[in-house]
Amino acid sequence: MSENLENINEPENFEAAMAQLETIVQELERGSLPLQDALSAFKQGVSLSQYCHKELNEAEKTVTQMMTESGLKPLDEERV
Repeated sequence: MSENLENINEPENFEAAMAQLETIVQELERGSLPLQDALSAFKQGVSLSQYCHKELNEAEKTVTQMMTESGLKPLDEERV
Protein backbone atom coordinates (compact mmCIF):
# COMPACT_ATOMS: atom_id res chain seq x y z
CA MET A 1 0.00 0.00 0.00
CA SER A 2 1.25 3.55 -0.53
CA GLU A 3 3.12 5.32 2.27
CA ASN A 4 0.30 7.84 2.74
CA LEU A 5 -2.20 5.12 3.59
CA GLU A 6 0.06 2.98 5.74
CA ASN A 7 0.30 5.63 8.46
CA ILE A 8 -3.42 6.22 8.87
CA ASN A 9 -4.56 5.55 12.43
CA GLU A 10 -7.51 6.55 14.60
CA PRO A 11 -8.15 10.27 13.99
CA GLU A 12 -7.23 12.76 16.69
CA ASN A 13 -10.16 15.02 15.80
CA PHE A 14 -12.58 15.95 13.02
CA GLU A 15 -10.01 17.92 11.05
CA ALA A 16 -7.48 15.08 11.17
CA ALA A 17 -10.15 12.61 10.03
CA MET A 18 -11.07 14.85 7.10
CA ALA A 19 -7.41 15.16 6.09
CA GLN A 20 -6.99 11.37 6.24
CA LEU A 21 -10.18 10.89 4.24
CA GLU A 22 -8.94 13.31 1.57
CA THR A 23 -5.68 11.34 1.33
CA ILE A 24 -7.59 8.10 0.84
CA VAL A 25 -9.84 9.62 -1.80
CA GLN A 26 -6.82 10.91 -3.72
CA GLU A 27 -5.15 7.49 -3.59
CA LEU A 28 -8.30 5.74 -4.79
CA GLU A 29 -8.86 8.29 -7.56
CA ARG A 30 -5.35 7.66 -8.89
CA GLY A 31 -6.40 4.08 -9.52
CA SER A 32 -2.91 2.70 -8.98
CA LEU A 33 -3.55 0.68 -5.82
CA PRO A 34 -3.72 -3.11 -6.05
CA LEU A 35 -7.22 -4.45 -5.42
CA GLN A 36 -6.63 -5.57 -1.82
CA ASP A 37 -5.00 -2.25 -0.93
CA ALA A 38 -7.86 -0.36 -2.58
CA LEU A 39 -10.40 -2.38 -0.58
CA SER A 40 -8.48 -1.72 2.62
CA ALA A 41 -8.30 2.01 1.83
CA PHE A 42 -12.01 2.07 1.03
CA LYS A 43 -12.82 0.36 4.33
CA GLN A 44 -10.70 2.92 6.21
CA GLY A 45 -12.45 5.71 4.29
CA VAL A 46 -15.88 4.43 5.29
CA SER A 47 -14.75 4.30 8.91
CA LEU A 48 -13.44 7.87 8.74
CA SER A 49 -16.62 9.04 7.05
CA GLN A 50 -18.71 7.50 9.84
CA TYR A 51 -16.48 9.15 12.45
CA CYS A 52 -16.91 12.55 10.76
CA HIS A 53 -20.68 12.08 10.50
CA LYS A 54 -20.87 11.26 14.21
CA GLU A 55 -18.77 14.31 15.12
CA LEU A 56 -20.95 16.59 12.98
CA ASN A 57 -24.12 15.22 14.57
CA GLU A 58 -22.69 15.85 18.03
CA ALA A 59 -21.72 19.40 17.06
CA GLU A 60 -25.23 20.02 15.74
CA LYS A 61 -26.72 18.78 19.02
CA THR A 62 -24.44 21.10 20.97
CA VAL A 63 -25.41 24.11 18.84
CA THR A 64 -29.10 23.21 19.11
CA GLN A 65 -28.80 22.95 22.89
CA MET A 66 -26.99 26.28 23.10
CA MET A 67 -29.66 27.93 20.98
CA THR A 68 -32.42 26.44 23.13
CA GLU A 69 -30.76 27.56 26.36
CA SER A 70 -30.55 31.12 25.02
CA GLY A 71 -34.25 31.14 24.18
CA LEU A 72 -34.05 30.35 20.47
CA LYS A 73 -35.87 27.44 18.83
CA PRO A 74 -34.01 24.19 18.09
CA LEU A 75 -32.80 23.89 14.49
CA ASP A 76 -35.11 20.97 13.69
CA GLU A 77 -38.27 22.50 15.15
CA GLU A 78 -40.87 23.44 12.56
CA ARG A 79 -42.08 27.00 12.32
CA VAL A 80 -45.69 27.56 13.24
